[in-house]
Amino acid sequence: MPIRLSLVGLALALSPVVAVADEPAKVNFAREVLPILSDTCFACHGPDAKARKADLRLDTKDDAHGSGTIVPGKSAESELIRRIASTDPDEVMPPAKGAKKLTPQQIDTLKKWIDQGAPWGRHWAFDAPQRPAVPQLRNPQPATRHQIDAFVRHRLEREKMVPAAPATKEQLIRRITLDLTGLPPTPAEVDVFVADPAPDAFEKLVDRLLASPRYGERMAWDWLDAARYADSNGYQGDNERTMWPWRDWVVRAFNDNMPYDQFTRWQLAGDLLPNATREQILATGFNRNHMINGEGGRIPEENRVEYVFDQTETVGTLWLGLTLTCSRCHDHKFDPISRRDYYRLFAYFNQTPVNGGGGSGQTAPVIDFSTPEQETRLKAAQKSLDETVKQIGPIEKKLRDDAATTTKDGKYESKLPAVIESALRKGPNGRADQNNDELAKHFEKSEPAYVSLLKDYRKRKGQRDAAANAIPKVMVMGDTPKARDTFILTRGAYDKHEDKVTPGVPASLPALPKDAPPNRLALANWVVAKGNPLTARVTVNRIWQMVFGTGLVKSSEDFGVQGERPSHPELLDWLAVEFVESGWDVKRLVRLIVTSQTYQQSSKVTAEQRERDPDNRLLARGPRHRLPSWMIRDQTLFASGLMTPTIGGTPVRTYQPPGIWEEATFGFKRYQQDTGAALYRRSLYVFWRRIVGPTMFFDAATRQTCAVKTTTTNTPLHALTTLNDTTFVEAARVLAQRAMTEAGNDEAARLRGAFRHAVGRVPTAAEVEILRGSLDRQRRLYANDRPAAERLLRVGESRRDERLDVVEHAALTAVCTLIFNLDETLTNQ
Repeated sequence: MPIRLSLVGLALALSPVVAVADEPAKVNFAREVLPILSDTCFACHGPDAKARKADLRLDTKDDAHGSGTIVPGKSAESELIRRIASTDPDEVMPPAKGAKKLTPQQIDTLKKWIDQGAPWGRHWAFDAPQRPAVPQLRNPQPATRHQIDAFVRHRLEREKMVPAAPATKEQLIRRITLDLTGLPPTPAEVDVFVADPAPDAFEKLVDRLLASPRYGERMAWDWLDAARYADSNGYQGDNERTMWPWRDWVVRAFNDNMPYDQFTRWQLAGDLLPNATREQILATGFNRNHMINGEGGRIPEENRVEYVFDQTETVGTLWLGLTLTCSRCHDHKFDPISRRDYYRLFAYFNQTPVNGGGGSGQTAPVIDFSTPEQETRLKAAQKSLDETVKQIGPIEKKLRDDAATTTKDGKYESKLPAVIESALRKGPNGRADQNNDELAKHFEKSEPAYVSLLKDYRKRKGQRDAAANAIPKVMVMGDTPKARDTFILTRGAYDKHEDKVTPGVPASLPALPKDAPPNRLALANWVVAKGNPLTARVTVNRIWQMVFGTGLVKSSEDFGVQGERPSHPELLDWLAVEFVESGWDVKRLVRLIVTSQTYQQSSKVTAEQRERDPDNRLLARGPRHRLPSWMIRDQTLFASGLMTPTIGGTPVRTYQPPGIWEEATFGFKRYQQDTGAALYRRSLYVFWRRIVGPTMFFDAATRQTCAVKTTTTNTPLHALTTLNDTTFVEAARVLAQRAMTEAGNDEAARLRGAFRHAVGRVPTAAEVEILRGSLDRQRRLYANDRPAAERLLRVGESRRDERLDVVEHAALTAVCTLIFNLDETLTNQ
């Protein structure tokens, strides 16, 4: 029986089901014509004036129709059709020497469209979504009471396909637990769910997972990828930074189910809100996650402009789904985004007081997050330093006075060397350590008490600086008191100014309110305004991508003309409108998606389905995708029982091969591994050095620029990590110990227990026999090589139960390594 929605779920998710007429036979401009023109024509005849050939535009109706290139109703008289159908290599378009070619089907589509009057339109993503009617199915079997299922099955009916059967309850609890928490279910949780006959058992499970603090940690990972979060600056110097309090704020915001429009406003402009709170200001750390270049020879203003570029383009990708970077140097070749549009958006972020100088990861404006103990320690250290300065001051005044002379013309002179006089004149707090070294050397014999005070000053200053540096200082946003002028930059060069521009949004998108102030808060309000056609669609699509592996729009980073058309456009718009009208409720959106029968289908695929729809874009079966590497690590730690459940705090440094940091930084950064519980924290909290990310993560974003879609691959190279990395080997050892402790001497029970912790289900009798055969082979191997068994059991810092037989423990460890590397373990299905 399909799992039904509870009354609460029905109230949230269901609306009247009404009929939708089939699409008319007419060619749809936005869906069928515009993609052809964009892909094959716009590079030379599109928005970019500098790249335009023959002074011909095909991206606007007036230009295309007015030039005679397209004669509405008469394809035979249209120059467009003549040129694209020509066999003359000197006349055919696109040019014969180019890579782009039109297919006969595309040419036929353009002919039909012109003969139908060449009706114009806009790219679908630039029109605000309207709630479409929910389809009435011709054959509503199995019973369809969820709107998502109605849209999906309406498409399947057109394709003459049927949905898959429901997934088993064991499959379902593992799938949803991984999707919503990033961790697998425990065997006890599986047993409770499988034994629950209630029709709303799955909904209760979903609600429990959404209420778990692990939900916020899971949601935060994707946001950190997009926000380009890291614990260092990047570039060659790659100095450390303390942005982790912002990371923890993101986790709390997701767990608290902060409305997404508020989540957006706080991060883009929390500092500009009336009477901004400390937390609202902290949220703006989002804008400061960009890389910071502290390399020698770089020009500060060039750095600063690069930082603003990154802030602007991150907003464009993350909220608008637009490839704004193209417009740094020229009008966008495909989308209606001009250079002027780009630099008007740029102007919102161009007001930061950051000047681009230095390479500190704590460049002002910053906000500190000191504990009471840290504040006390800093005050005590500062007081001690001040007392030393008070002692030094009079002595240095006397030293200067004793060396002072007056010339005949009344001018002041000193008998001291110029460098010494200069250092004394600056005072203790005004000079560098080198100055103190020079003073100590000069007065070493004549003023030993003074030299001793200088040494004491150096010591106390070091203590004060250490206490100050121990306080996390998070970079946040702020604006300069006087507005900075913004200019269009020639090819993005920081010092090549063209026209001056004021803050604003792209002309092709809805305008700002007339009374909108020229600041980031106005931009943030515009981003989440009801009439913005992009934000809700882009966000809903990423949530869909999170649970299905692929978004309804596959190109989740690009909703422009070159992006992929949505597989289910009406469903995307329905979800976008539902999301906004729910008050931008993220948990409700997630719940709505996962309680659909579409999500709860079996992922088993037939040869015919794989041939017909290899990527499951039609959603005739449930989601099945390889786990990201960070989730594989977390699953492994959790299944073994090693995971440290602490939430938040400073980043940790877990196992890593030696020399990685040193080689990447020419020896300037040395890796100091943590010990104890820190080694087993969730992947979210692992220290992320931007120029060389954590070595155990493959297919991961670099965190150098905004990434809303990472490529998931499946290659044997992954096994170099999952079979050999210390974390995975140690976890296999600990899982083996766990299985031996829980099952006693029952060999089959040990194997079943280890399998259940990792895979989430009870293995079949045949599978147990396969595992038993592997265990026998490993037992013989280690019985003949006991030192190898002992070496295996020494991997990792966690303590081993010395009461366990060495050979048996090593053999089962090897089997647990095998279990951790099963396709079923590495895949969410």
